[in-house]
Amino acid sequence: MHLKRSANHKLNNASAASSRLVEAEAEASRNLEAWQRNAADFANYRRRVSEERQQHLAQGNAALVENLLPVLDDFERSRAQADRPPAWSEGIDLIERKLRSTLEAAGLSEIETVGRSFDPLFHEAVTHEPSDTHRDGEVIGQVRAGYCFKGRVLRPAMVRVAKATGEQFAESNHEQDQEIERED
Repeated sequence: MHLKRSANHKLNNASAASSRLVEAEAEASRNLEAWQRNAADFANYRRRVSEERQQHLAQGNAALVENLLPVLDDFERSRAQADRPPAWSEGIDLIERKLRSTLEAAGLSEIETVGRSFDPLFHEAVTHEPSDTHRDGEVIGQVRAGYCFKGRVLRPAMVRVAKATGEQFAESNHEQDQEIERED
């Protein structure tokens, strides 16, 4: 009997130990899963913060570049002055080239205008001028340069746009109709 009790006691102890082991393994599994979730959440947080930092930096750079655009306009106007002394003119041109190359290296690009079709995403029409020699909607002159920074329009170009007259107008509209049909 004593042996039986001893065997039952050992069996109960083994059963209890086994039960505690199963509970400990389950708790360890829950802790591991919680740790893995927290590690993934932290990695996502770090990625998100890094992306936001890059976005804020890009916005700050775009704002700085946009504030420098009037300086580029002033260089353009100074170049138009005919009574500039040659040495002064060369110095101003050198400074302008350095500024432009620095801004271009940072991602600034000038919007193409003359000879292009008017595009309201990139151009702001200042005038529409009758023309027998240009297509309807063709940009025929630039009033103020427009710029993109890293693919985003900072300032549209101010342009003069041709309004075709007579036969040129009819040909231009026919070409536009054909382009629309091709797109469909």
